[in-house]
Amino acid sequence: MNNTQTKANTATTTSSPALAPFTNPVFRSLWLATLISNLGGLVQAVAAGWTMTTLTDSEQMVALVTASTTLPIMFLSLLAGVLADNYDRRKIMLAAQILMFVVSIGLTLATWFDLLTPWLLLGFTFLIGCGAALHNPSWQATVGDIVPRHQVPAAVTANSMSFNLMRSVGPALGGFIIVVAGAAAAFAVNAVSYLAIIVVLLFWRKQAEVLTLPREPFRQAATAGVRYVGLSPNLLRIILRGFLFSLTAVAVLALLPLVARDLLQGSASTYGVLLGSFGIGAVAGALTNAKIRRSFNTEIIVRAAFVTMALGVLLLAAGFGLLASILALMLCGACWTTTNSLLNVSLQLSTPRWVVGRALSFYMMGNALGMVLGSWLWGLLTETHGLQTAMVASAATLLAGGMVGYLLPLPEFETLNLDPLNKFIEPTLALQLTPRTGPIMVTIDFDITEEDIPDFLQTMAARRRMRLRDGARRWSLLRDLEHPRIWTEKYYVATWVEYVRHNQRRTMSDSGISDALHKMHQGAGLPVVRRMIERQTVPKQADPPIKGYEEHH
Repeated sequence: MNNTQTKANTATTTSSPALAPFTNPVFRSLWLATLISNLGGLVQAVAAGWTMTTLTDSEQMVALVTASTTLPIMFLSLLAGVLADNYDRRKIMLAAQILMFVVSIGLTLATWFDLLTPWLLLGFTFLIGCGAALHNPSWQATVGDIVPRHQVPAAVTANSMSFNLMRSVGPALGGFIIVVAGAAAAFAVNAVSYLAIIVVLLFWRKQAEVLTLPREPFRQAATAGVRYVGLSPNLLRIILRGFLFSLTAVAVLALLPLVARDLLQGSASTYGVLLGSFGIGAVAGALTNAKIRRSFNTEIIVRAAFVTMALGVLLLAAGFGLLASILALMLCGACWTTTNSLLNVSLQLSTPRWVVGRALSFYMMGNALGMVLGSWLWGLLTETHGLQTAMVASAATLLAGGMVGYLLPLPEFETLNLDPLNKFIEPTLALQLTPRTGPIMVTIDFDITEEDIPDFLQTMAARRRMRLRDGARRWSLLRDLEHPRIWTEKYYVATWVEYVRHNQRRTMSDSGISDALHKMHQGAGLPVVRRMIERQTVPKQADPPIKGYEEHH
């Protein structure tokens, strides 16, 4: 992509109005339904956290309520990501919402009939977390399907604002419901809230996707996701920073019931007010996100959010009273939304559509791991050294997490064009192949002059990463001993279907590598491509066994 295209893409991405996605009726309907569902979820979160304080005196069990809803994301995110990339996302979201609806009814009945125990409460919240883990990759990946690329940052921020708008009123409403009608009523409100998004998903008629290739088997699709993320340094940095932020910042949410009860000597309504303050700050962060992003680069914003969050945690730990705690939580909420929405946008715009669900699943997995470890760590530290000590330690680790940016800065996502290249034309084959026929070996011959060799090798290093990331195996670069100007790129794919899939995964951003190689090639026409299939020439039993050979073949 040339400089003019890059500048245009950057301008389009960063200048899209904050409300632009709402002109899309599908996004608008799903957003409103999600708004209602978020309200119920936050009422349920307040009820679960406060109910645990009435069931046990263990600070660690209280902190584990937060962990129980995030732990499923660690184990189910990759499964959910594979499903999101290979199946109808609408049906996956619908199944997840129905699961959470049924579990919430069970939690309501168990509470109403006074059957709830600390571990049973954790079990119900864990199952609700399973539904959320199944739903989230499909929902977040769907955003990029519903709205155009330049509206993705605004749409992701709008989703974050949806949650945090409800966070500003949901917790207070949850505390009020608990005081007036009891925890069972709060859990019932959550169960009813799922109906809105279930109805919208039932009536949404998504255009059927035309598949030109068979779906990837689960293990193969999971491996492809692991390989793509593992060979994408930008994605790894985003996931790492998300993990560090969740690990260090989750102390605020995990220990907030104890802050309300012990530092402020409050009740369930106090806890609701504190969570609402966090939500108000989060909404403010979402509303100012686009303006901040136009003025500063991604790394500066995220680094500042780490530091500012640390200051908010210190102010909260000081225990200066309800008003100071509200201000501290508003500051923390703004930093929470700014960091998470910006990292989410960065990851989505740094990932092609064919693997975005799996990439998001790894990001969510990293966040969930950070939240689970953090909830356990800060809860344990509170039990052994006290609440204020744990919060000061959290602030210190937030400062350290911000400094990581000096070593591993985040990428600027606007410069990437990850639209499919769509230049691959499947060749006409002289041999009859089945979809499972393989392995296929591909060779590409280049004629390279001596003075171009350093640039050629550097470009080939990028080509290798691209090939392996998109599904190639056993990549190598060969040089002809008799004709040293001839270099041969060689790689394998498992089957012919995988070869076609490999080529369809190439993006506009990848085309620069091929263009650079073609310019260096001195032969007549384009580099010669050969596609070959391995064949056994003699029966295996006719040859004596050679150590390692049979395993290899």
